[in-house]
Amino acid sequence: MRVPQSAPPGRIVLDAAGVGRALARVAHEVVERNKGTADLGIIGIRSRGDHLALRLQHEIRKLEGENVPFGAMDITLYRDDITRGADHAVIKSTEIPWEVDGKTILLVDDVLFTGRTIRAALDALMDFGRPRAIQLAVLVDRGHRELPIRADYVGKNLPTQHSEKVQVRLREDDGIDEVAIMPPTAASAAGDARGGARPARRA
Repeated sequence: MRVPQSAPPGRIVLDAAGVGRALARVAHEVVERNKGTADLGIIGIRSRGDHLALRLQHEIRKLEGENVPFGAMDITLYRDDITRGADHAVIKSTEIPWEVDGKTILLVDDVLFTGRTIRAALDALMDFGRPRAIQLAVLVDRGHRELPIRADYVGKNLPTQHSEKVQVRLREDDGIDEVAIMPPTAASAAGDARGGARPARRA
C-alpha cells in the first residue's frame, strides 16, 4: 500500500466507505444475476480495474465461499488512439492463467466514459478464446458514450459535464480510496483524469 498523496482538487463524490459499499453491492448483484459463481471468471483492466476486480473477487468469496478465477489485462495495444501517445505508452502485463472458453467473464474497470477502453478490452479478450458471455462492472459510469456500450453493474452513476474529469484513487496505487470530480483546469494540473500522473486515456 502506498502512502496517501495530497487530496486532489475538486469535489469528492465517493469516499473510502462509499467505494466499499459500492463494490459490496456489485458483488451481490453479480452473484444474484449469475445464480452463483459457476463458470464465472473476473478480469480487471489495468490499471485500477485490476485492483477493483481483486476486491470483487474477495467480496464474492465472502458471499459464496468460492474463489472465482482472477485475471488482469492490459489493453494499450488494442486502443484506437494508441498512435497519439505511443511514445509515452506504458505496456503492462496481461495475466489470465485459465481458459476463458465457455466462461462468463466479468470485465471490470474503474470509469466508464466514451466506451473506447471497453471496446479495446473486448477485442483483447477475444484473442484469449470464446467466452460464453461477457458482463461489465464499473465503479463509476460518468456518461458521454461514443460507442454503444453499457455496463451491467455500476457502483455509482455520476452525471458529469464532458469537460470535467473523474479521478479514481485507490489505496493500492494512491494510498487512499476516493472518487473526485475535477474541473478542467484542476485536472490538467493534476495529470491524468483517471488518477495519477499518467497520460490520459479515453475510457
